Amino acid sequence: MTFMPSWSSLDQLEALQAAGLQWTVGHAYGHSPFYRQHLQEAGVTPGDIKGLEDLKRLPFTTAEHLRQGYPFPLLSTPMEDVVRIHASSGTTGKRKVMSYTQRDLDDWAHMFARCYEMAGLTRLDRVQICVGYGVWTAGAGFQRGCELFGALAVPVGPGNLEMQCQFLEDFQSTVLCSTSSMALLLAEEVQRRGLLDRISLRKIIYGSERTSEAMRRRIIEGLGGVELYDIPGMTELYGPGTGLECSAHQGIHYWADYYIAEIINPVTLEPVAPGQIGELVVTTLRKEAAPLIRYRTRDLTRLLPEPCACGNTLPRHDRLLGRSDDMIKFRAVNIYPGQIDAVLSHSHGVGSEYQIILEPQGDGRERMVVRVERIEGASTADDQQVAAEIVRAIKAGILVSVEVELVDYGSLPRSDRKSKRVFDRRFEK
Repeated sequence: MTFMPSWSSLDQLEALQAAGLQWTVGHAYGHSPFYRQHLQEAGVTPGDIKGLEDLKRLPFTTAEHLRQGYPFPLLSTPMEDVVRIHASSGTTGKRKVMSYTQRDLDDWAHMFARCYEMAGLTRLDRVQICVGYGVWTAGAGFQRGCELFGALAVPVGPGNLEMQCQFLEDFQSTVLCSTSSMALLLAEEVQRRGLLDRISLRKIIYGSERTSEAMRRRIIEGLGGVELYDIPGMTELYGPGTGLECSAHQGIHYWADYYIAEIINPVTLEPVAPGQIGELVVTTLRKEAAPLIRYRTRDLTRLLPEPCACGNTLPRHDRLLGRSDDMIKFRAVNIYPGQIDAVLSHSHGVGSEYQIILEPQGDGRERMVVRVERIEGASTADDQQVAAEIVRAIKAGILVSVEVELVDYGSLPRSDRKSKRVFDRRFEK
């Protein structure tokens, strides 16, 4: 059984998307008081949407709309048709809660099974799922997709390195599903325990956070050459499983038969050219309980219009490069954390773990300290040269002066979920 789409040409895909867009606008307008008012304020009715060229006429939806509509934002079906809710892992204010009908859950499982198929899994694989369960989307999504695909699910959850290592060895798990931070933590633990020759791990499907090339290399080396697959996903758009990095490792194939992806300039809100970085905006084509119409994800990426080396014709976007709302303003320069870790990923003598610390200097000015680990086994003898090279690279590429502090390998905190890397202390009292 294949979970890949049945359409075979761009014309067929565009026809499917046009029909899905018309259905979504009509469904939302007819069943959601929020969307009816939102569309009316924009001067749009379902009859105005004739094809994909009318997408730009629709208003944007934002996370603030979800928070305002709590606890059942964007609801477009009767409550008796809602069979599950999931919520974001947000740390401030009300969580973003999304409702699901049975068809929504079935569609999500199908998309997730497609991810496993694209990653080259078979029904003989044993999939160790090391992500959060409960109200979060990750655990439920990874597990239900795995079961639909037909592989063996080992639902461990996050953390608990003792159990993770035991299960890797005892059950001979072949695939790990986790955050990249958890994968790094486990790679270091496998090395520390000398387990590499006693486990059978060959693939890692990871997501939930932007991951540098240096971190990917460290995970691959620590786990004996495993193949990594970046999986995007957010609670608002079902959850993880809405696309996957393919075996060519040249971006993310996204499931364009389930949603439309646009890339816009986050300031002007106008579309950017294919290949240019901007903010990802998504519109669902089949989602019943809580459809999305031009939802601003705040994720930064770019469309990749060139044919993929893997041969799959599904469209692609780049791996997520950061978030438009994660921007740091430092000495009148707008900086994204991803720009810093791009420099570090190409710097010699440093590992994958780092922190960005912003703090007042005491004379009315402010300073940025980039604290980064040395590579494993390195001495302090080359610190001055390594730090100077990083300072020069950041100045040349990002146009700001920073201080660089080298610390011992393994001295920065690890996490089994998402790693915190930016510490802004400039406005603390």
